[in-house]
Amino acid sequence: QVQLVESGGGLVQAGGSLRLSCAASGRTFTSYAMGWFRQAPGKEREFVAAIIWGSGSTDYADSVKGRFTISRDIAKNTAYLQMNSLNPEDTAVYYCAAKHYSGSYYYPTTYGSWGQGTQVTVSS
Repeated sequence: QVQLVESGGGLVQAGGSLRLSCAASGRTFTSYAMGWFRQAPGKEREFVAAIIWGSGSTDYADSVKGRFTISRDIAKNTAYLQMNSLNPEDTAVYYCAAKHYSGSYYYPTTYGSWGQGTQVTVSS
């Protein structure tokens, strides 16, 4: 069974940076994709970024392109989300999720495993 544990959230001023981590366990992830999603109060969970574990290929939501970077450390079984130039609109609970690499990774319903989430708050 896949287990995902996020860390690294917190309070930061607009323009600042945070790095989120997602420690994964329970299996080998070579054929998996790892995604980051976020959910702000009163809003639906939305796609932020994804990485294909084996190839390292990445994709991003337009709203974070150029500011956020997703990466993974295969030896540590950990995915990261480096977030720069944060603004108050980035405030949300951030979740990491895992799914088989095939098929779309934009929709949360396609992911079978989720972490507990970590709060990111950006003050203006």
